[in-house]
Amino acid sequence: MISKDTIERVFSTLQIEEVIGDFVQLKRSGANYKGLSPFSDEKTPSFMVSPAKGIWKDFSSGKGGNAVTFVMEIEHCSYPEAIRYIARKYNIDIEETEVSPQVKEAAQERDSLYIVTEYAASWFKEQMHSTSAGRNIALSYFRSRDINDAMIERFALGYCPDAWDSFTQNAIAAGYKKEYLEKTGLTIFREDGKAMDRFRSRVIFPIHTFSGRIAGFGGRTMQSEKTIAKYLNSPESDIYHKSDILYGIYQSKNAIIKQDSCYLVEGYMDVISLHQSGIENVVASSGTSLTEGQIRQIKRLTQNITVLYDGDAAGIRASFRGIDMLLSAGMNVRVLSFPDGDDPDSFARKHTATELKEYLEGQRTDFIDFKARMLLDEAQGDPILKSRLVRDIVVSISKISDHIKRELYIKQCSRIMDVSEASLFRELSQIDHHNAREYQQAALRAANREAAAARLKVAREGENTREEDTYIRRLEEDIISILLNHTHLPIHMEEVIDTVDENGKPQQEKHSYDTTVVEEVIDSLSADGISFTDSTLSIVYNGIKSAYDAGEEISHHLFLTSDNTDVITAVSDIMADPPALHNWNKVGVDVIDFKYIAHTYTRDLILRYRVVMVDKMIKETEKEISQLQGEGKHDEELIKKLMMLKNISTRLNKELGGRVV
Repeated sequence: MISKDTIERVFSTLQIEEVIGDFVQLKRSGANYKGLSPFSDEKTPSFMVSPAKGIWKDFSSGKGGNAVTFVMEIEHCSYPEAIRYIARKYNIDIEETEVSPQVKEAAQERDSLYIVTEYAASWFKEQMHSTSAGRNIALSYFRSRDINDAMIERFALGYCPDAWDSFTQNAIAAGYKKEYLEKTGLTIFREDGKAMDRFRSRVIFPIHTFSGRIAGFGGRTMQSEKTIAKYLNSPESDIYHKSDILYGIYQSKNAIIKQDSCYLVEGYMDVISLHQSGIENVVASSGTSLTEGQIRQIKRLTQNITVLYDGDAAGIRASFRGIDMLLSAGMNVRVLSFPDGDDPDSFARKHTATELKEYLEGQRTDFIDFKARMLLDEAQGDPILKSRLVRDIVVSISKISDHIKRELYIKQCSRIMDVSEASLFRELSQIDHHNAREYQQAALRAANREAAAARLKVAREGENTREEDTYIRRLEEDIISILLNHTHLPIHMEEVIDTVDENGKPQQEKHSYDTTVVEEVIDSLSADGISFTDSTLSIVYNGIKSAYDAGEEISHHLFLTSDNTDVITAVSDIMADPPALHNWNKVGVDVIDFKYIAHTYTRDLILRYRVVMVDKMIKETEKEISQLQGEGKHDEELIKKLMMLKNISTRLNKELGGRVV
């Protein structure tokens, strides 16, 4: 377990905008930062980071939290993993309260898988540098590809020997479990129990996650048999999902952010050779078709992408679908192809860094020019083929949501293809109409499924109960919000007290007093003995109350350093959306500062919460009495309790001014 002192050092050192800035391109917006959501596909930034509050909020997905929970969400990792990631970023030494083998065995399986892959990468690296076979075969191979020592180190390249189970035997001898060797795909176990190294006789390309952990491997065979696959990747596992990983993203992300641009290539060597030539804002899809998950990885960092193709025309045509996916994601897409026989790797090795950079900047073009140049020769003199080509380009334009870009591309297509703009706009309209109909039908099916699920839930729980629970949680969130956002704000309160005059006649007297928001809320709820119904918010409220009772400082930071992610999320959401004043504006009260309505808002909120909680207690008591009556029993104390609760409810509603809650 990570020591409490280490966790405190991590939280006191980290800058949330720096941690999140490694994953999302952030731009300053007043005192905060904004960026595109890394969790959903959006074109208008709705992702907010507040350095002052130490929180982030993604309004498109509803997620939020602190720096640690962001790393947990983005990397799908545990709380300790996220703490370790941030500690490594800030060079903070991790102190463990226990480091026994038993603790390691009890670690989450995901941690164990990463530990195995990191050991494997280290072992493969050692084999290449410390054995004669590694130097003569693997290191010589990289030298023949002009890869220097700096790149070998940067990408942690290695070698798995040409032995049946050399890696597996060494890993087991080092204490790593067979089940994790198998789950990471490093070892293949046959039915008879014999083991085989998956990457034997291959040079190794470790594949890093966004944060730098090794999720899997790619291996290129060093054998000449044609029956052996040239490249082999790790199989899918709990830590390696090839559709969500881009080769080189860890080594390239800073350059992509800095240059606000990304080059997309196909292979490992393409990435390494471009890095060596000074082009560091480059990632590879590792030979797979481009996926939405990979596009989201790039879009976290930039919206500008240039797709680099080799000279294989058939391969280029087959990859046009990826361009449409990039356009659908709102990316600004450019395309570049190399001369026949060249790919990014070979071209980079034939030219100087300056020549490569000039070629990349001078030869890239937009997707319309590229598609037209690729396909127009085939359609020359054939109106049917040409019409298909035109429609294919218009389909790509239909993927773009920006209407200004659409119009500019239509004009460009009209000029290149010698087709009237009117005809192209009519075709675009037909495609849009078809897409809209498809979308509406899909949305209708989804709505029907949600409605059916909602009806089932109502049937099981009862609609009134569900609405009441939602209302109570909203009130509890509002209470926590004013306690955290306006803790010690002074307020002047008035209340009506029932008394009797000197002749014994009942009368009402106004009593006024000065207090603070936190004192008023806690004293009022404590007097009624009310406990929060939501378990997470109850933890937060009790934490505030404990700090208040002990005379300690009350701050949302008390909860952002918690290891309870539900608490972190709840507090972050509340801090990102403080007590709203728009409801007051709707009824004609122009509020410019919370302090002007603090006393009224606090009194009203407490009263509404007390009313709904008392009414909930009335229903529960009535249900209990009804059950007893069904059994032929009678409880006088319950009857008295019910009468008392109804009297309290009447009084509280009267204080609210007779409003219906």
